Amino acid sequence: MPTLLTQGAASARAYGFGASSAPPVYIEDVFSTYLYTGNGSTQTITNGIDLSGKGGLVWVKARNIATGNSLVDTVRGAGKPIYSNSATTQQNYSGFSVSSFNSTGFAVTDNAFGDYSVNDSSRTYASWTFRKQPKFFDIVTYTGNGTTQNISHNLGSAPGCIFVKATSSGTNWCVYHRSVGNTGGLILNGTNATITDSGFWNNTSPTSTQFTVGSGSAINVNSVTYVAYLFAHNAGGFGATGTDNVISCGSFDTDAFNTATIDLSWEPQWVLVKSTVSVGAWNLIDNTRGWVNRGADNSSNTCQLLKANSSQVEDGSGSGSTRLGRPLATGFSFFGEQSNNYIYIAIRRGPMKTPTTGTSVFGLSARTGTGANATVTGGQLADAILVKNRGSVVGSLIAARLTGSVTVDATATGYMVTSATAAEAEAGSTILQALPWDVMNGVKVGTTSTITNASANTFINYLFRRAPGFFDVVCYTGTGTTASYNHNLGVTPELIIKKCRSTTSDWAVYSAALGSGYNLRLQLDNAAAVSGVWGTPTSTTFTTNNDANTQTFVAYLFATVAGVSKVGSYTGTAALQTINCGFTGGARFVLIKRTDSTGDWYVWDSARGISSINDPYLLLNSTAAEVTGTNYVDTTSTGFQVTAAAPAGINANGGTYIFLAIA
Repeated sequence: MPTLLTQGAASARAYGFGASSAPPVYIEDVFSTYLYTGNGSTQTITNGIDLSGKGGLVWVKARNIATGNSLVDTVRGAGKPIYSNSATTQQNYSGFSVSSFNSTGFAVTDNAFGDYSVNDSSRTYASWTFRKQPKFFDIVTYTGNGTTQNISHNLGSAPGCIFVKATSSGTNWCVYHRSVGNTGGLILNGTNATITDSGFWNNTSPTSTQFTVGSGSAINVNSVTYVAYLFAHNAGGFGATGTDNVISCGSFDTDAFNTATIDLSWEPQWVLVKSTVSVGAWNLIDNTRGWVNRGADNSSNTCQLLKANSSQVEDGSGSGSTRLGRPLATGFSFFGEQSNNYIYIAIRRGPMKTPTTGTSVFGLSARTGTGANATVTGGQLADAILVKNRGSVVGSLIAARLTGSVTVDATATGYMVTSATAAEAEAGSTILQALPWDVMNGVKVGTTSTITNASANTFINYLFRRAPGFFDVVCYTGTGTTASYNHNLGVTPELIIKKCRSTTSDWAVYSAALGSGYNLRLQLDNAAAVSGVWGTPTSTTFTTNNDANTQTFVAYLFATVAGVSKVGSYTGTAALQTINCGFTGGARFVLIKRTDSTGDWYVWDSARGISSINDPYLLLNSTAAEVTGTNYVDTTSTGFQVTAAAPAGINANGGTYIFLAIA
């Protein structure tokens, strides 16, 4: 009989499977991409995934040096890696490698084993954690018997893909994929096309309770021990309703232009893709290391590429091998070989859960420039940054993880200035470092730029994370006509700020308080104007009219989340008034714009100070330095106040205003 890791009914209920009263499960509960730098000793990786209680797999790959893809799981135990790029038998590095599992992640320990290390000093690493969860991922161990046998599992759905590796002998990995079928498979540690071999799976498709290995198969040799990693396919089981899909195992064909568009109904954060009909690598892409959307020309989109079948260093050269398409709000596009067939595993982008605290999705810091490479921290993974030099006459920089670079350079990023109409510019090393998003709690700024990090200059930095109900970023290509674009805000956006990236143009701003018939311009102090720029947004799309054909755009979407953010409006009184945002600890960020007359785009924040004595403010539509010594906006527990001293741009009697506040 095979040796299995089983779960009882109580365990299944704890996982949220088979029990209607179980709490919802989200992708951020079961999967994580986490980047770290080795320290040559022991360090704990806190990624929020419960491995000690639930079990799972940790996959680690060095990025800046050639090392193996190390896979360690809770079933076989810590310190027992196998390598997706090698047929090598399971190693036993007791106390080293991935050395322990805990309720919020895992620990890695330097082992001085060179190519097998997961924590060498100064090396950079990527880790991917898969927690065991019905309808997402399962781990099974078994012993071969030389004849056909059925192996039980607890995935709770028919697997879309299975990786099998002998742990007691040096045998190739074998891969089942639903799009290839049960008559053959692929080799994970090789580049081979599909191999037809009925011995692999005995021409039998897996079910929701078992998979079959054939007699005489390399994955069923008598007395050899094996581990199997099982991935679900569109099985539901996630989200508030328990019906959302978070993992898909599918296939696609590229067309005569070498491209394909894959519809998942959600945006992926991690994709593993492999050709089935020709020699090719197992390409591994994720949006944490870098996977961008530069527009509809797939050949110009780049990624930071690793390969599951190779020890090669990460490739971000922008060469053809790293131009593999782009993430989309409802799937991804792919750029590859002409008339080729590919299989993939795709995992949904998170977080899926609506945030409950402002600090989990918005970070801010007032800092002094160092004149040397530095990381602006915000306490959470950042998807966009807004930076302003407080003391110099320069504009506010805005950039996003998704937008990528202006040129075909997977290591760089582009930026725009909120007070200017200029097209997106390349952020050179003095402004933002290469791979600026390559940290887990902030953004890497460059050396001497007065925009981001000049020595002795003072800066304010705002970091935003994409999250349901709060904030989203969408990249799209204009059509020259009315068009709707998908988003993942999960609710109807109440504030949309968009800009053409590829040419000079105005910033355009939609406000729900004004409606789709009006438009504001972020770089100007003008009143709202009657305009045909916008259509009426929905919880899944926003609509624009006549965006320039073939030009690339970025849109930043905001909405109200109870206790976290408030997008709203008020009427001025020329007297002290409280703007109730539904917060309990006051606003940390306030943006105000008058809409019925001229008025600047004012910004206050708690890092620089919001008090009854001094409320320093900045203007997004101006290059002017910070203004201090005023008392226009104060904080209050439920939101913020505008004072009687505030000018007409903030609190004129009868004036109308829109605002964005974040707790």
